Amino acid sequence: MQQPQPRLTDTAALAAHRDRATRTAGLAHARFLHDEAIAELQERLEDVNRTFTRPAIVTDFPTIWRDLAPNAKIVPMAEALDLEEKAHDLVVHGMGLHWADDPVGQVVQCARALQPDGLFLSAAFGGSTLTELRQALAQAEAQVMGGLSPRVAPMAEVRDMGALLQRAGLALPVADTLRKKVTYRDAIALMHDLRAMGETNALAGRHKAIPPRALFPAASAIYAQMFPAEENRIEASFELVFLTGWAPHESQQKPLRPGAATSRLADALNVPEFDENAKPVADRPTDKSQD
Repeated sequence: MQQPQPRLTDTAALAAHRDRATRTAGLAHARFLHDEAIAELQERLEDVNRTFTRPAIVTDFPTIWRDLAPNAKIVPMAEALDLEEKAHDLVVHGMGLHWADDPVGQVVQCARALQPDGLFLSAAFGGSTLTELRQALAQAEAQVMGGLSPRVAPMAEVRDMGALLQRAGLALPVADTLRKKVTYRDAIALMHDLRAMGETNALAGRHKAIPPRALFPAASAIYAQMFPAEENRIEASFELVFLTGWAPHESQQKPLRPGAATSRLADALNVPEFDENAKPVADRPTDKSQD
C-alpha cells in the first residue's frame, strides 16, 4: 500500500492565519513586502507592453493584490485552484507558493489556465528569508527545551523555484530574486509583523503545545547578540523569488538546433576564430623592465 505523501503545511492553520491577517489593521503596516512584490511584477508587465484582458490572481490577500490588475478574477489558494483551462491571458500567483505542499501542481494548474502565449508570473518568499530568526529560534529552543522543532518554514532556493516553470511546460522561463534587509526593534517586533502578514508558523510538524514562557525572550536575546543593526536594532533578511513563463505559442522565439547557425560568433565579435588544431606559437622573450 502506498504511503501518503507527508505534508509540509497545516492548511487549516494557514487559512486561519491568513484570515486573521486580512481582518486586522496590522496588515496595513506589515504589507510592505507585498507592495514590493507587486511593484516588481508591475515593472515586468510594463516591459511586456501588452494589454491583458482576462487576468487571474491566485492569492489569499485579495484586497492587496487586486491593485495589480483591478479586473482580475481572484482565486484563493487551494490544492485544486478554481481556474478554467485556457481561460486567461495572464495568471499571477501572489505570495503563496512558499506554503504549497505541491508547488509543481500549483504552477501546472496556472499553466493550464493560460491561453496560448499567455503569461504566468509568481512572487513568493525564497530560501534566505528569515535565516536569522531560524538560527536564533533553534539555538534558544536547544537551550530552553533541550531539542528542536520546526518553527520557520523551509523555503526553496531560486534554482529549485525556476525548475517549476520547466516542469510545468512553460516557455521562456526566468527566475530571479530581490533581497531586502529590514531592521526591527527586536525579534518580538519581527514576529508581530509576521503575524500581521499571516506568515506565522503553519507547519504540519510543528509542536502544538504552548511553548515555555522563557523561549521567545531567550530567542530575542540571542537574535540581538548574533544579528545586531545600528541604533540597537536587529536585522532581518527577506528574499522574494519571481517567476516568469509563457504558455507555448508558435510565434515565440525558439533556440536553433545545433549546427543550424548561419553566421560565426567570431565574425559577430570581430575577433580571430580559435583553431583548436593549430600549433602553439613559440614562446617570446618577456620584457621584465619596470618603469
